[in-house]
Amino acid sequence: MTRGPSRKEVIIPMAKHIAELIVNSAHIHIANINKCLRNSKSDIVADFIRSTNNGIVITTNKPANDLNLSTIEKYLKSIQNVNSDLIESPCLPKSKSYMKIIGLPYKINQDVISSDFIEGVLKETHLFKGVVLASKPRIIKVSPKSDMAVVWVDIWGFQSGSLAKNIINCHFNIGRFIVTVKGTNMNPGVPQYKNCWK
Repeated sequence: MTRGPSRKEVIIPMAKHIAELIVNSAHIHIANINKCLRNSKSDIVADFIRSTNNGIVITTNKPANDLNLSTIEKYLKSIQNVNSDLIESPCLPKSKSYMKIIGLPYKINQDVISSDFIEGVLKETHLFKGVVLASKPRIIKVSPKSDMAVVWVDIWGFQSGSLAKNIINCHFNIGRFIVTVKGTNMNPGVPQYKNCWK
């Protein structure tokens, strides 16, 4: 298992040439970001900036909140000679949570359930409101002789796992069937690491 990003990191996707411009004067930008954070009455401090394949990461002394992200974004988009349209909104690291849905037959109305069908149901279910799927749901027949299925679902969430905790062990309907969401360590066919970011 590889180490994922720290919760004390702010990820800012942006064009590569802008990331290089910012990193080349990182000491100036860290000082200016910290000034902006102090002016917004924040108690976090930006420690350093590093570049990534798709932007920059700013490491802070403690986890940032929405106001901190907004302050950092406002500063970065105000830098001279930078096209602000090429800087995306900052976000906190996310991790992948793995779960399975049980209690569903492999066929509904003589049709084998599909990933698209499950995805459509999840989008309409209040339990999954605001949840972003990390991959298409996978459906596996429990055994060759069984008519039941297991649906494997990967979601993006906060590294604290709070999003997944609100879903695991809950029940909801798929058609007339009452299904249960269970947590799992890993799903079939998933690489052996848990913390990821987009």
